[in-house]
Amino acid sequence: MDVLSTLTQLNACHGPSGDESELAQLIRTLAGPWADEWKIDTLGNLMVHKKGPGPRVMFAAHMDSIGLIVTHIEQDGFLRFGAVGGFHSAFLYTPIRFKNGVRGLVAKDAKAELGKLKIPDLYIDIGAKNEEEAAAMVSIGDVAVYDAPTVNVGSRIMSPYLDNRVSCVILLNILEQLAWGTPKNDLYFVFTCQEELGQRGAKTAAFALEPDYAVVIDVTHSDDTPEALHSGSSVLGGGAAIKVMDQSVICHPSMVKQLKLLASESQIPFQMDVIRSGGTDAGAIHVSKMGVYTGGISVPCRYLHSPVELVDSGDVEACVQLAATFANTELDSSIEV
Repeated sequence: MDVLSTLTQLNACHGPSGDESELAQLIRTLAGPWADEWKIDTLGNLMVHKKGPGPRVMFAAHMDSIGLIVTHIEQDGFLRFGAVGGFHSAFLYTPIRFKNGVRGLVAKDAKAELGKLKIPDLYIDIGAKNEEEAAAMVSIGDVAVYDAPTVNVGSRIMSPYLDNRVSCVILLNILEQLAWGTPKNDLYFVFTCQEELGQRGAKTAAFALEPDYAVVIDVTHSDDTPEALHSGSSVLGGGAAIKVMDQSVICHPSMVKQLKLLASESQIPFQMDVIRSGGTDAGAIHVSKMGVYTGGISVPCRYLHSPVELVDSGDVEACVQLAATFANTELDSSIEV
């Protein structure tokens, strides 16, 4: 499955946290040829099942994105908004679009200082002449998402919402690789909802599935831009980043060891993933019920939560290969440290 074209399809969907149904339906269609069964739960998680005889393994990648929710429509037709997830107020003049196709951009109040911007200093301009015209185009409670193209730049991919649509593409590629046989383990590929609001979908999915193992696929901070602050340990082009720790989880040592061993044996490029801030669905999954052996495979990514993010296609492929290798590794009901 081609990464760029699939990302383009996914990003054409409207899928902010809490409204992922359009995206879930597309992913269900894409996964359909390789799935034994699927289910969308009450919260909106898409669970795709690939049957196998071994322990139950849950692969998770969140499909939701951050967004901007309309809170007020002003007399002059401009929109005030709040954040759905981690929006950074410095991103001025960002193109955005609403679910109904209305487009606009983020701008700032004239008197607001560039270095001190906060969300109340910003507004959305949709080209409306007045409040009445704006109200006919959008409503309070409507959510906008970033509206930018997905493109190749050399061996790298530039796109909005690589966090975390690139990991959804990774799961789809694993499913495709496993299509023509029976995997050694009982696999659930879960495209989770509302991760950006606190890993909400992962909580209900893990509780329902009761996996023996879980591997969370997400992006991670790339520590390779000028004067980087060393907030993360991985870099673009360094291969799949095997998660050790973030603010939400300390991955089980046995899972870290197993993933490193598989990468080494299969000659898959890898590096280690330790970040000072941020978290993933692993935070919710590893403490589900009596606990789950949980690991993480991350794609190093620049400019997280900005309108345009950047990843290396080689890292994406390494993540596919490492996760697919784990999926088809003979596992016991428990693994040794």
